[in-house]
Amino acid sequence: MKKIVLTGGGTAGHVTPNIALISTLKEHGFTIEYIGTAKGIENELISRENIPFHKISAGKLRRYIDLKNVTDIFRICAGFLQSILLMIRIKPDVVFSKGGFVSCPVVWAARLFGIPVVIHESDMTPGLANRLALPFVKKVCYSFPETAKSFSNDKGIQTGIPIRKQLFDGNSAEGKKICGFDNEKPVILIIGGSLGSQIVNAVVRESLPILLDEYNVCHICGKGNLGETQKNYRQFEYVNDELPHLFAMADAVISRSGATTLFELLALKKPALLIPLASSASRGDQILNAESFEQSGFSCVLHQDELSEESLISALSVVFNNRQKMIDAMNKADMSHGVEKVVDVIESVIVKKMK
Repeated sequence: MKKIVLTGGGTAGHVTPNIALISTLKEHGFTIEYIGTAKGIENELISRENIPFHKISAGKLRRYIDLKNVTDIFRICAGFLQSILLMIRIKPDVVFSKGGFVSCPVVWAARLFGIPVVIHESDMTPGLANRLALPFVKKVCYSFPETAKSFSNDKGIQTGIPIRKQLFDGNSAEGKKICGFDNEKPVILIIGGSLGSQIVNAVVRESLPILLDEYNVCHICGKGNLGETQKNYRQFEYVNDELPHLFAMADAVISRSGATTLFELLALKKPALLIPLASSASRGDQILNAESFEQSGFSCVLHQDELSEESLISALSVVFNNRQKMIDAMNKADMSHGVEKVVDVIESVIVKKMK
């Protein structure tokens, strides 16, 4: 049997595409092991998948001056040594990396042993972890057409993002039952990312007196971010098995614009109001992602520095009133989810290695 190591972590967006690949990789005859961190969300998510999980140290390379940049160098070095030992023990035929800083030591160790590496870039522009990995990989899968210019023609291939098959199995009635919604009002689903968003959460809750007059609201607010309970307002810190049903019942979505979530919304044909993470708190990738989807007619964008109770309600009305146009645009899009395409790329680098 062929053996693959999957890696990636830090946020759900660096993990769920790996999870989406697991069943298809098994169908293609792969045995699968995962390398991540003990404290990252990958530890929790992969524990449900019944595959071996190996923990390594990881450090974050910050784009600003911070004493932790020094201490994290030692964590990165430790993670590299641990990855070397894991490569010797596991002897994988290929490594697939979804990014996040835990992935860099794994990619470097794989290259040391001549193990081919495939990485995936979800955002329109490559993140730092993938830029550091790029010289050591055989192929780069990417999602947005605009990303092609970031990679050479012999490395880059557009595949879209692997989407979990179970997301397509949702039932709207089950979603409303989970949330306790027993009226005919349309449903707004709010997703703040796996870590939640304090700013979005606060403005949503300020807006509830008006929102709840027109909508049922389901709010995935992030761990430790639950607020006061109200009728027709259901909150979750994080969801897993419930998510397909929550998506199915949603008439529109308010979301951050991490690429994995965007392509899930596209695959499920869900109109959205996107509130990208501000450039002051990120490298600006979410803004580029959101603007690309807005230009394609899939969604509207409300920038965080313009976010208020009034602007949220106004922008949501625009989305809701134009939701059929957005659905029509998504139905015409040629950006299908990429499970089979990514697996084909993984298979291709193994074939080349054997020749």
